Amino acid sequence: MKAVLPGSFDPPTLGHGNLIERAAGVFDELLVVVADNRQKKYFFSAEERVYMLKELARPFPNVEIFVWDSLIAGFMKQHNARLLIRGARDSIDFAYEFELSLMYKAMDPNIETIIMPTDPKYFANRSSSIKELASFHGDISSMAPPFVVRALKVRYGEE
Repeated sequence: MKAVLPGSFDPPTLGHGNLIERAAGVFDELLVVVADNRQKKYFFSAEERVYMLKELARPFPNVEIFVWDSLIAGFMKQHNARLLIRGARDSIDFAYEFELSLMYKAMDPNIETIIMPTDPKYFANRSSSIKELASFHGDISSMAPPFVVRALKVRYGEE
C-alpha cells in the first residue's frame, strides 16, 4: 500500500523524522511531499527542504521525496495514491487535520486520511519554534537532526 505524507517541512524536525520512520514501517511505499505554495514564504527553499528530507529518510528505502506546488489531491491522483498521512501533536492539530480530511474527501472521495499522533517525546517540536529558538542561538539539537541544526546555524550566522 502506498501512502502520501505532505507538509512544508520548513525545516524538518525530529518529529517529522519519527513520523516518516513510523509510516515507512507500516506502508509499502511512502511518498513525502514538500509543499511549495506560491502564496507562502518559506525559510528554506524547496530544494533545501528536499535535501534535508532525503537525509532524514536515507535509512528507509521505501520513502521517496517530492516537491508539489498545487493541491495534494492532484499529486495523489497523479501518483495513484489513496492514503494520506497527517501528524497531530495535540487536540488543536487533530481538529485542524480532521477538517482538512473532510475537504480532501470532498475533492476526491477516494482519498482516505490517517492521522498519526506524535510520539510524546516530540510533542513540542514545531518548525516555527525551532527556527525562533535557533534565531536566538538556542540549543535545538534535541529537536532537529544535525544537518538541520547546521543549516540553521549557517542561516543565522553562527557558522
